[in-house]
Amino acid sequence: MGMSENAKEWIKDILVAVVVSFVILQFIKPTIVREHSMEDTLHENDYILLSRQAYSLFGEPATGDIIVFRSELKTNAGENKLLVKRVIGVPGDSIAIQGGAVILNGRELQEPYVKDGFTASEMEEMIIPEGMLFAMGDNRQNSMDSRDERVGLVPMDKVVGKAFVRLYPFHQIGKLD
Repeated sequence: MGMSENAKEWIKDILVAVVVSFVILQFIKPTIVREHSMEDTLHENDYILLSRQAYSLFGEPATGDIIVFRSELKTNAGENKLLVKRVIGVPGDSIAIQGGAVILNGRELQEPYVKDGFTASEMEEMIIPEGMLFAMGDNRQNSMDSRDERVGLVPMDKVVGKAFVRLYPFHQIGKLD
């Protein structure tokens, strides 16, 4: 006794859905924000989508991009922690932090997204080397980021993707910039 046409259709639909999901996940990675370092742009438990191919297909990271990267910090399970931060400096940029402001290539960077409106730490001028990014959280007073030697500069090959959409909470659904 063979399978009914209905069952064959149903199995075919499931297989198509699995293949489509697999293909989509090659380009998009759903991620849940686990920290407060990107407030007020992103909050803990926000559900975001990352474009995995953003930089391999569509050019280099730019100042202002929100990225997720694999850090050297360890989770309780011993894996490298994923961090969500904003790109501030790209290779060749000079960056310093003085008097509450980020100085990028000799000019004060306008940062309307910074939680308290200023960056408390001080940092001598440095030039971002090839293949590296300088990234900070928007909640500057509560962010472990490139200013901290435990995180340091972000190697481009550790970038998992660019955050481009917030899916949850639903009342804040939309594009991230």
